[in-house]
Amino acid sequence: MAPNTMDPSRLESLVATAAEILDAAAVPFVAGHRADSAVRKKGNDFATEVDLAIERQVVRALTEATGIGVHGEEFGGEPIDSPLVWVLDPIDGTFNYAAGSPMAAILLALLSDGEPVAGLTWLPFMGQRYSALAGQPFRDNGIAQPPLASPGLADSIVGIQTFNIESRGRFPGRYRAAILANLSKECSRLRMHGATGVDLAYVAAGILGGAISFGHHIWDHAAGVALVRAAGGIVTDLTGAPWTPTSKSALAAAPGVHERMLEIVKSTGNPEDYL
Repeated sequence: MAPNTMDPSRLESLVATAAEILDAAAVPFVAGHRADSAVRKKGNDFATEVDLAIERQVVRALTEATGIGVHGEEFGGEPIDSPLVWVLDPIDGTFNYAAGSPMAAILLALLSDGEPVAGLTWLPFMGQRYSALAGQPFRDNGIAQPPLASPGLADSIVGIQTFNIESRGRFPGRYRAAILANLSKECSRLRMHGATGVDLAYVAAGILGGAISFGHHIWDHAAGVALVRAAGGIVTDLTGAPWTPTSKSALAAAPGVHERMLEIVKSTGNPEDYL
């Protein structure tokens, strides 16, 4: 069904159920802090045993309780283009988590025909539970928040992904460094939290004025997109096109901040010029 035809009461019920499931998943999340690497992935990326266990736990509980399939980071699952699908990242910020940093989260979104109509971002070590559903305000620990203000970039902290200066690919390290340098000339402070979902949630909460993700994984972005949009923020890709599940990047920011950040990104030039 199309997002705007979803029964609001059903959506509220689904999010309430999902919140209970994430609360239960937060228990092993906290208990497994500093977990060892279990599954080597591309490059020097990895998944911990806790990633795998939490994904199994949440997928099973969501499927049984809601009847809606889940697409998870570690095991895949229901196709992203399904009419309704949950999108799960069991541990956003796995390197932080394994190292003992509290900057890690559980990310969960509900997509309706590709549109994020609900988002939940749980930061168990911080006691922060961010949630949103279409047509309702952004919530911080269940409390509805006012829409984001429109600060200037000079008054804003900006989150940006970590990177290797020698990395190549779609967004080379030198291109990322150039964006960082250009932003640093104007924004209040730059921050590298090492967790995309945390950055997006902090934009929605007004902690960050904006954030840039050079990644393309749906599980990193979907929950945060729902949060930022519910808070009155803007999410596009780095070209300025509205974010969709097929976007190869994300730029999320408060009104006003987004426009200026996008101007700075565009003025940096084409990524391929930095290869």
